[in-house]
Amino acid sequence: MKLLKNIKNITVLVVFAMLLNACDNYIEEDIFSGVTSENFIDETTADQLIVGIYSQIPGVYRNYDYKYYGTDIFTTRNDVTSISAANDYVGFEAPNTSGVWSSNYDVIAKANTAINRYENQIGWSTGKLADKAYGIAQAKGLRALAYFNLVQQFGGVVLELDEPVSIRSDYTRSTEEQTYTQIIADLEAAIPDLQDAPPAGRFSKRAAQHVLAEVYLTRAYKSFGSSTDFTTAANLAEQAIGTYDIRSQTFDKVFAYNNQVNPEVLFAAQYGTATVDKNNNKHAAFMYQVFNLPGVSRSNPYGHVGFGAMPTPYFYSLFAANDTREASTIHRAIIADEAAVLGADNIAVGDTVVYFPKLALGAAELADRLNRYWVYQPDQYLYGRPAELTVNVNYKYALNTELTNFPIFKKFDDENFSADTAGARDTFIFRVAETHLIAAEAFLGATNSAKALFHINRVRERATGVANHYTSITIDDILVERALELAGEDNRWAVLKRTGKLEERIKLYNPHVVNHGAFDASKHLLRPIPDQEITLSPNTMTQNPKY
Repeated sequence: MKLLKNIKNITVLVVFAMLLNACDNYIEEDIFSGVTSENFIDETTADQLIVGIYSQIPGVYRNYDYKYYGTDIFTTRNDVTSISAANDYVGFEAPNTSGVWSSNYDVIAKANTAINRYENQIGWSTGKLADKAYGIAQAKGLRALAYFNLVQQFGGVVLELDEPVSIRSDYTRSTEEQTYTQIIADLEAAIPDLQDAPPAGRFSKRAAQHVLAEVYLTRAYKSFGSSTDFTTAANLAEQAIGTYDIRSQTFDKVFAYNNQVNPEVLFAAQYGTATVDKNNNKHAAFMYQVFNLPGVSRSNPYGHVGFGAMPTPYFYSLFAANDTREASTIHRAIIADEAAVLGADNIAVGDTVVYFPKLALGAAELADRLNRYWVYQPDQYLYGRPAELTVNVNYKYALNTELTNFPIFKKFDDENFSADTAGARDTFIFRVAETHLIAAEAFLGATNSAKALFHINRVRERATGVANHYTSITIDDILVERALELAGEDNRWAVLKRTGKLEERIKLYNPHVVNHGAFDASKHLLRPIPDQEITLSPNTMTQNPKY
């Protein structure tokens, strides 16, 4: 949140300077064509350029469609026969624009500008050379992160490393291999000059090691990967973990609202409590419109729907009885925040309105509970109304106007938000728990099962208290543990693609894909280049196959 304050302070200074200039306009006309960056950015203010890069990071991590739709643990809230191209791949074609493309290139453009100004325009005194190196390191690290986000989705992309100074129509795509080479070069150049423990919100050395570990891990599966990539990834992941023990705080504590800056979080997209800082919408993901329920107001503590996805029944089935992450990840009850009446039942503040039992209830207990609130069994989370009981109960399913009811997400709950937007909670981008799972996957790929077991068991132990839950390990074990630990945080689609498990698992666990999916591995393992990019460079930009 400190970075946001810096951005606001910079804005205030700029506005103040503009007002001072306005007072003199009647005396002398300013020639703005002669004003260059050298006139107002020097070694004492250069960090403004770096803060500008960070200001683009939240936009990157508010794009959800390509991360969650069309995976094994997320699907759409609609009827299983409905069509959603992003989820079931039916009619999935190139859009005119793409937020994933544009938001990451916004980061790249800002990073290129900062690197150019730091290297070529700002005069640095000897005592400020460390600041110069640190600024360039941050810019290169964030540029690498943006390119990694892009290459996972689109394959080879436009490798632009210079400050944008003109409109061009001759952009060309580099190969996927060239893109990975550039990402690795940027991160390896950045790591020596990044700080071990920078202020919250800054890209740290350990965050860069985490990203580089995942880059090498992802490249290891590629035809152009090196035989040492798995081992390199594993070693980098262990460096990123360092001496931190994730068992030092519970999963619930990690997501406590008053603990957003904590030692497990390697990097986060920051938000603040002031109106200008609040535009996180993560709290509105993975839920249904609960304010349509009696006793739940529009100003309820859960929020409003802001994304059309829901967890799959498979996801809910993964939590073991002793897994403490379940209670921190989902709400198994929706609680009234205002008084209401439903039939013969008077609903008071604090009453349960909907309950989602972990295990199916027997007929007698179900009938008893349906006199006090709705109950949706584990096989009733998808679109549609359950059959009414033959005995009369207060909470008939026909009285609920919401046709899709499921345990909504809890771990992104905010305490300072407005409807489906204006949230103040930071978005965690990388956590050490994920670093352990990257290490587990890398050591598995390097055929070191003992080390792979250590890392996956460390994550499981924090959740269950059981030290050696896994005695053998497969990619599917890692995917299950990632789902339990990182649902809604990591890029699930990219992980499934990396491990070669996307097609298999969506055909097993995504209900819409099972019903009518049209996944084609020769097409859908890459996202389409936005049409606008092809139009801007018609003679040089190429589209991905079959789009």
